[in-house]
Amino acid sequence: MARIQTLAPHVADLIAAGEVVERPASVAKELLENAIDAGAGAVTIEIQHGGMTLLRVTDDGCGIPSEEVETAFLRHATSKIRLEEDLEAIHTLGFRGEALAAIAAVSRVSILTRSAQAPLGAALSLEGGVVTEREEAGCPTGTTLVVRDLFYNTPARLKFVKKDAAEGAAVFAVVQRLALSHPEVSIKFIRDGKQELLTPGDGVLRSAVYSVLGREIALGLIPVQGSWEELQVTGFTSLPVCCRGSRGIQHFFVNGRHIRSRTLTAALEEAYKNQKLVGKFPACVLHLSVKHASVDVNVHPTKQEVKFSRERQTFDAVYYSVKAALESAGKRTAMQIPPQTVPNPHPAPSADLLPPIQPQLRLELDQMETPSHRPGGGLTLHDITASRGASSPIPSESVRLPTRQTAEKPPSPPMPPPALERLNPPSVQPPVDASKPNIPNPSEEMPPWRMIGEIFQTYILVEQGDKLLLIDKHAAHERIQFDALKAQTYTPMRQTLLTPVVFTPPAEEGEALFAHLSLLEEFGFDVGDFGDGALAVRQAPDYISAGEIESTLTELAAALLSHHRMDPEGVRDELLHSMACKAAIKGRQKNSLEELRRVVQAVVSGAVKYCPHGRPVAIELTRQQLEKQFKRS
Repeated sequence: MARIQTLAPHVADLIAAGEVVERPASVAKELLENAIDAGAGAVTIEIQHGGMTLLRVTDDGCGIPSEEVETAFLRHATSKIRLEEDLEAIHTLGFRGEALAAIAAVSRVSILTRSAQAPLGAALSLEGGVVTEREEAGCPTGTTLVVRDLFYNTPARLKFVKKDAAEGAAVFAVVQRLALSHPEVSIKFIRDGKQELLTPGDGVLRSAVYSVLGREIALGLIPVQGSWEELQVTGFTSLPVCCRGSRGIQHFFVNGRHIRSRTLTAALEEAYKNQKLVGKFPACVLHLSVKHASVDVNVHPTKQEVKFSRERQTFDAVYYSVKAALESAGKRTAMQIPPQTVPNPHPAPSADLLPPIQPQLRLELDQMETPSHRPGGGLTLHDITASRGASSPIPSESVRLPTRQTAEKPPSPPMPPPALERLNPPSVQPPVDASKPNIPNPSEEMPPWRMIGEIFQTYILVEQGDKLLLIDKHAAHERIQFDALKAQTYTPMRQTLLTPVVFTPPAEEGEALFAHLSLLEEFGFDVGDFGDGALAVRQAPDYISAGEIESTLTELAAALLSHHRMDPEGVRDELLHSMACKAAIKGRQKNSLEELRRVVQAVVSGAVKYCPHGRPVAIELTRQQLEKQFKRS
């Protein structure tokens, strides 16, 4: 058995550094927080090669007295807390006394600082946490701290670092969050010699939002102002029509500290209930002001999570403040029902004589095309009726068929519905010769199901024995598309856009898309760099309209970011879920009988049971259940 012993200070420092410094973005966060705590009015952060070779932070804050510079790099050295009671009401961003020591332990650090009272400043250099050089130096009030060669002495951590573009995007995201949390500080970000962000520092949150998130997003935000007991909520949230495909632009701040909180996220999205599209998420920049003693910010090493003493009151404060802002905005998303294109052969009676509205079953037969004009061929209404002959009539009140008679001709009697019992799978269906009637074989066995029709242009009705099936055509077809994409038996048709679609995603989402260009190419997208963080899409799959391209790529980027820890096959499956949903037929969309029949065949054969997201694709109603409703049993 190994003997218990005390770790060497250097080894202990490296272990402690692992809790605080994960990547260059962690260094940027700690140094920016120190600059803001020092009272800086302007901060400049510059990085090279994603922050791995160089990360420099310059501020005009109070600086560090010369005699305290070396002490600042010792573990548990801090100017922000003194006594045990101070932990109950922390009001600064940094306070743990580990940041500078942890950073210095895994890099080469140099600092140049001067306080306002001192005529000269101090210059200090450290390597692996050990001081190598110290001297006096002339410099302006404030601090400049340079971190070079991050993880040079910890190769085990170095091998987990991502590409420069991804690390630089993570640093940029940290800078953006700090700029939104403190609009009174002017923040400049320079990456590889190019300025990518400059906020005015005028103390106006809208100015910071405009600089960080861009004009398009800023124009879709409405102000939020509310209070709940001792909590104050201010900031901006998006209109329901401006919701995004991911939660990448949801920023919550508590007393100026950026946090992640399931409570606040749930409160925000609950306020949008029944007002936004499914799969869309609101964007927000919300600041909560609470008593420092009411929130514990010391529950996570990186201080990204906090604990509220009154969770319910915090939820209510965000929920009611956002809901009031949405109601006062007066702009809500209304349901759009596609206009009815099926001609009605009977004139509508006057409003006074209209009978109560009854559920109506309607066969979508006007979408049928001839085999020569429809991709993949298939049976037309004429082919089916000619081959099957007349079937048993169904009362016209339950089935309404479109007519093609002109106004001069009297309407024909209601046409009986086609018998759909003899529909074969597409793979074994023989070609139809329209010039010859298709005479059925009386000895041929009938399939055990019959497609009755479609209701609400969403659900397919199928009779199977003593059961009635209601099939969600979108969910079922989404599973079919997913299986085809996963088996690589489906290649999307591409459309070349006359005008490229240009948009600017959040930095991390943009880098995630750039890192998977080959996968996007496989899905039918041609995505290129348009400069200044913008993307230009020149080709897209034919089933995605130009207006859906940005939201689709945003959803894909969110999937890539949220599942980056999964194995490559798992990430691919998540992306295929999104693409299958886009490619599937939609509710409220007219489809030919051939398309509907293919969906039904896949469901009743047992090939499709659930959609890729786990929802059922069909529900059933037995004859016994139906008769019970009519008091027949």
